[in-house]
Formats: sequence, C-alpha cells, structure tokens
Amino acid sequence: MLLIMIAGGLRSNVRIRTRPWTTTQRTDWWERVVMTEFQPSDWLDKFRMSRETFFYLCDKLRPRLARQDTSFRLALPVEKRVAVALWRLASNIEYRTISTLFGVGKSTVCRCVRDMCHAIVALLSSIYLRPPNEQEMEDSAQLFLSHWGFPHCVGAIATLHTAIISPSNNASDYANPAGWLSVMSQVAVSGRGHFWDVCASFPGGTDPADILQNSSLWATAAEGGLSPASPLVFMGKSLRYVLLGESCYPLQSWLLKAYPEEKGRRSSRAALSNAQQLFNRQLDRALRVSEEALLRLRARWQCLSKRNDCGLDVVPTMILACCILHNMCESHGDAFKAEWQGEVAEAESPQPRHKPLLSTGMDQSNSEEVRRLFCDYFEQQSN
Repeated sequence: MLLIMIAGGLRSNVRIRTRPWTTTQRTDWWERVVMTEFQPSDWLDKFRMSRETFFYLCDKLRPRLARQDTSFRLALPVEKRVAVALWRLASNIEYRTISTLFGVGKSTVCRCVRDMCHAIVALLSSIYLRPPNEQEMEDSAQLFLSHWGFPHCVGAIATLHTAIISPSNNASDYANPAGWLSVMSQVAVSGRGHFWDVCASFPGGTDPADILQNSSLWATAAEGGLSPASPLVFMGKSLRYVLLGESCYPLQSWLLKAYPEEKGRRSSRAALSNAQQLFNRQLDRALRVSEEALLRLRARWQCLSKRNDCGLDVVPTMILACCILHNMCESHGDAFKAEWQGEVAEAESPQPRHKPLLSTGMDQSNSEEVRRLFCDYFEQQSN
C-alpha cells in the first residue's frame, strides 16, 4: 500500500508543458506583434508576400507541416513554422537571430526551413512549377512577341549560381567560372517571367550544356513537346515553338542562341551580316526576360543572393522552393519592392559568365536553317 501511495504521489506532481518546446526565453512577439499589428508593408518586407498569400501558403502546406501536441509540449502552429522559414529565406540571417526573435530553439529554425522547403516542393510543384499547356505556350509566345519583339518563342533558358560554404568533399568541383563556390541550376522562364522548369543541385563547375542534355527539358523539347500537336507556320514553314538560350548552350532547331562573333577583327560586328546582327540584338533583348526573373528571384529570396550556409542536401530543395514561391507571389500579384534589387547588388558577387559553346556534335543539322528563318523575319521587320 505504501508503494502505491508513493507512486500515486509521484504521478500527482508531474507537470505538463503548456507551451511549445523552446530552448530560448518565451516571447509573445509573434502572437502580439506580427499577427495583430503588422501592416501590409511589414508582411512584404519580412515575408516577401502579402498577408493573404501567406495564409494561402499555410493552408496549402498544412497537410505536411501540422504536428500533434504531446503530453510534454505543444506543437508550433503551422503559421509560425512557415513564418520562421520564410524569414530565413527572405533575409538569409543567422538561425540564432531568428531563434531569438521567434522564441524557438535554433534546431527548430533549421527544421522549419527544411520541412517547409520539402513541403513546398512536394505539394506545390504541380501547381506552380510545371511545363506549360498548349494555351499557356500560346500566351507565352504572344508575350515574347509583344514585350520582347521575338516571335514564335515560348521560353528562355539560363543558369543560376547560388553561393555555398566549402563542402567537405570535392570542393574544387563547385568552383564556378568566376572562381567562387556555388551550386548551379538550370531554369526555363516563360514570357511572363515565371519559372516552369528548374534543374538544381549541380556543382558550380559543371558544363551547362551537359546539364541541359541530361535534363527532362531536353527530352521534352527534342520530342516536340513544346508545341501544339500541329506545329504552327512561321515564315512560310511549319515550325515548332523555340526556346532561347545563352551562348554556352548547343544550337538546336528548338533552341536558338546568338551567332558567334569572330575574334581578331577590329570590329567583331563586321564579321556578321546585317540580318545576323539584327538577330543577335533581338535575341539579347529577349533573354532579358530570364535575367529579370532571376534578379527578382534573388531579390525576393536573399538566401539565393548571399552565401548559403545550409548543407548540400538542403540547398537544391531550397532553390526549387524559392522558384515555386516566386511563381506563387507573381501569380497572386504580390507587390515587388525595387529596393530589394539594390540589396542584392550590394550583397552578391556578379553571376558568372560561361564560355560560348562552339559547334559540337549536339548541334542539329537543320538548326542553322531555322536560325536563318528568324534572320529573314527580323530583316523584313526592319525594312
């Protein structure tokens, strides 16, 4: 009986935690300030999206991020988990600083970032990061023509380098052409400035042409998947839609790049015909759609513009998540502040320039004929 009474007494003294587990001092800043006092500009500055988009995102991620309360602790609300992670993506400040700000442990901040990025990729890719359907391709082609002056085009391909800390293995593979360590991504951008295909996780020293040739984008485009079932007519010829690329990519019937300018001439432009020069100028202009999209991406999510100290197992997922968040914010019409771009210019090293790829076995035999059609188009437009 005595043992039973002692055991009963011990059980009666057990205390149940009534707040989320934390190793830092409790704070009501999130509940009292953010949830009740933040103005629209505050949501944009701190979370890079409107309040409405923030709660939309929370609802979408709830199936993966919601946690059950236990006898020992209350689970962090989904909204707070998302806020912690977005604060990190938007600012790239130290986990320790975010830990103090939100009153959660540093390890909790790490988990929030990792879990949210994985949840975004798992739940939102099919909505915000997918190949365009036939109507979307037509819309993109119209935008490339009306905004950038380039016809019969549905997208532009470019590279993104994200600075990283030195990895423990094969660090030299991550040195990019500019000399700093990075993870490289290949992105395809629509005429609206949205990302619809992203290949992340490659070491910064990887050849962009190798990434492209081994990507699903290459297989899809080569098989005619970027055009209607019945290709449209362009300059009197039946022709599939094309993509535009930097000089580091191989020339294809569906992927156009600028004519190379011969070296050793007093004026390199003199090596090209008038039609070829026109083509190069128009292509350079149209490629600004990918340059501007990448700049807005890095400006909104500055974890991509400053050196990212996450592990290489997390960085690729973070890049994909940021591209999805970019598309979501752009689709929802969330404001973009011009000063964010200034912050990027001060924080990051210039994106590396890749060496032009000369003619290779990857070039298609009819690619020059396709490029000449566009030369003829621009020459007609100039007359």
